[in-house]
Formats: sequence, structure tokens, C-alpha cells
Amino acid sequence: MNFDQVLQLISQTDTFDMPTGWGQGRTVFGGFVAALLMARAQVVLGDAERKPLSASFTFVGPVQYQVSKITVETLRVGGSVTTLEARLWQNDQVQTIMLASFGKARQSAVSIDRLPASPHFPERSTLAKMPYVKGMIPECFQHYDLYWAEGSMPFQAGESADFGGWFRFKPEVSQMAMQAPHLIALADIWPPGVTAVCDTPSPANSLTWHLTFIADDKLESNVLKSNAWLQYREHTEFAQHGYATEQAQIWDEAGNLLLLSRQTVTVFA
Repeated sequence: MNFDQVLQLISQTDTFDMPTGWGQGRTVFGGFVAALLMARAQVVLGDAERKPLSASFTFVGPVQYQVSKITVETLRVGGSVTTLEARLWQNDQVQTIMLASFGKARQSAVSIDRLPASPHFPERSTLAKMPYVKGMIPECFQHYDLYWAEGSMPFQAGESADFGGWFRFKPEVSQMAMQAPHLIALADIWPPGVTAVCDTPSPANSLTWHLTFIADDKLESNVLKSNAWLQYREHTEFAQHGYATEQAQIWDEAGNLLLLSRQTVTVFA
């Protein structure tokens, strides 16, 4: 089941068999699960004028390939902002939680733009593509193209826990206009930064994840496709005692900032 088919499924029901092919270690890929929560929340919201402003995720437990249910509770509907909480359930247990805010544009006298500038990565043809080897690389990576432009690949004992590069959905995975669920599933595919300094394969998983959506006009215009090339840069701020704090940014190919990301990561190395 490709990503477009998954979104169609979520638009029709809140109870479903978790789609296969999106595994990552002992759980279903967190970015995929988070995208499902956002997609279902937008169905319940039912207001296209209110765009995603921010979303926070807590990955409570490992998600399996089994019957799943997404519940969405509207916490508040204000004049401009609606706040929703979505939960993914398996076996009567909560496995993932999303708290998200959606807002419509308002007149404001304040306008500040100090967003980080897009990187100047080399052409993809000159870069190393992350290989997908079935049985050795988590199966979720088969849906993506990743090209490292700076920093080390995972488990290469690099000197820095920062890296960046080009990435996208493979064309056969999604061909829709880019929307928030696509961006979420894309944003989480890069490994945690701390894996770049590890010298052997070591698990590192997202514990909490906060996203801020910046260029919602790019998502509204339907110009940016879900399989368009994007740019990603990851920076690890702190790692100690088995946990790390990391931030990242995502730009489109033209250099427009789309998303700010911050994660708390558990590190088993």
C-alpha cells in the first residue's frame, strides 16, 4: 500500500489494519504513524481554512502490524485556533499521542522573518545515496531517496552528530500535492543525528517530537508535490545519559523553509 492509498484509507475509517511495509526495527516507523494521526485529525477537523500550526508527538510504545484505532478529541475551538488531541490505540493501549493546533490567518501588525537560510548542497549526482538493502536496512527506507550532502552516514564513527542532504518520497510512493501528513512522514525518515558518531549499529528512537509548520502557503497552493526534492539539515544540541536533544529544518528545492523539528531521542549506545 503506497502512501496515497494509506491516506485514502484513513479518510474513510478510524479503525484499520496497520499497513505493512513501513517497519523500523521493532515498531512501525514513527513518522508514518505520526502522519496517520495528522491525517485523521484533519478529517475530524473538517475545516480547510484552519492550517496546521504545530504538532507534538509522544511515542508511548511500539506500534505493530495489527488492528489499530485512531481517536480524535477536540479540546477547544476558538475564533482562530482549534486544538485537537489524537491517539493511536492497539490492544486497548495507547501507543502514540499527538497534540496539534490548527489556525486560520489573521491580520497582524507584526512581521518578523529570521528563519534559517537554506543550505547550498551540491548537486545530487555528485553525492552518495543511502543504500537500501533488504534485511539490513529498516523496510521504511525503501519508500525514500536520501542523498547525504554533509556529515557522516549512520554508524560511521563520524566526528560530528550533524548532517544534511536531499530527500524525497520515491515517485511510486506518492504523487499527490504536498500536505501536512506527507511532510510529517518525510521529516522523520532521516536517522537521529547521534547515529552518525556511533561506530556500530545502535538503536536510537524518537521519544518526543515537536513540529512547527512554516510555509503553509506552499502546501495550500498545490504547487509542491509530495515527491518533490527537499533539503534537510540536522543539528544535535546535547547527548548524555542515553538521551539526545536534536533540531532540524526542511526546505523545498527553491529554498523555502517548510518545517522546524525538535526531538528528544533515546540512545542505546
